[in-house]
Amino acid sequence: MSRSCQEHAISLLARREHSAFELRQKLSQHAYSDNEIEHVLQLLQEQGLQDDARFASQYWRYRANKGYGALRIKQELQQRGLTNEHIQQAMMEVEIDWFVLAVNVRCKRFGNKAPSDLKERAKQQRFLQYRGFTFDEIKESFNNNP
Repeated sequence: MSRSCQEHAISLLARREHSAFELRQKLSQHAYSDNEIEHVLQLLQEQGLQDDARFASQYWRYRANKGYGALRIKQELQQRGLTNEHIQQAMMEVEIDWFVLAVNVRCKRFGNKAPSDLKERAKQQRFLQYRGFTFDEIKESFNNNP
């Protein structure tokens, strides 16, 4: 017995928030037509069950709590089909001191003391850059220890 497109979408949303883009992708992998998917997405948005702005805000908080910087989070949200407007609005809603987060992430991974040589410093910089922190945040993370 196959589920309806709407039931499938609600089942996905019951597990976690999804962007409209993600839902569209997941539903299109099944035998649902594009028209049916668009209709279901519109219904879910009208009912408040799917909201890209809410998804963006929750995603910012979740990833920042996992130790990722704004650059990485922004890129991930773009990959999930969110508009720059939703991304910027969500970024302004979350109150995160990215400099403090960069220090905490570096110290959690490498310890509180400063790197002993340039090779070690470069390794730590690459790690923080991969995590999505800006050059200024990375540079400041070496000047401050918790």
